[in-house]
Amino acid sequence: MARKHHYKRRNKGNTYDIDVTTFLNLMVVLIPFLLITAVFSRLTIVELDLPSNANGATPRQESFRIEVIVREPGIEISNGTAIIALVPKKDGDYDLDALSEMMVALKQEYPNIDAASVLMEDYIPYDYLIQVMDIVRAVEVPTEVENEYELYALFSEISVGEAP
Repeated sequence: MARKHHYKRRNKGNTYDIDVTTFLNLMVVLIPFLLITAVFSRLTIVELDLPSNANGATPRQESFRIEVIVREPGIEISNGTAIIALVPKKDGDYDLDALSEMMVALKQEYPNIDAASVLMEDYIPYDYLIQVMDIVRAVEVPTEVENEYELYALFSEISVGEAP
């Protein structure tokens, strides 16, 4: 008869210990990295209004409201009833510098007015809406320090809509 060997299992303790040192090393590197980069992710929100219609709404008593209408031939600036100025395209692109000068002149003429509407025609790229809104909202003025600019608010209450 063949002899079977039975080995007795020796109890060496718990052999299922988890080594967490590599995980802790990862956390030591990852947490400061995430805290440092979290400062750079900021979100800026611009609050916009829709232009009010006369359809059942009570009209507000405003003496003057600027409307900047971006059309295919150029940019029109009106007071809601009549066109004040027309900024034609320059070399096939919108003349945003001339628009900025007109917005500064209008703000100097009407310093208490903060409301303006930016109206766009169909099929005009979205990028122009953002550029025109930035120009209507604020202007960069050079400071005494070379290559530094300071932002001055022009018309901060911007409404966005479709051009008539």
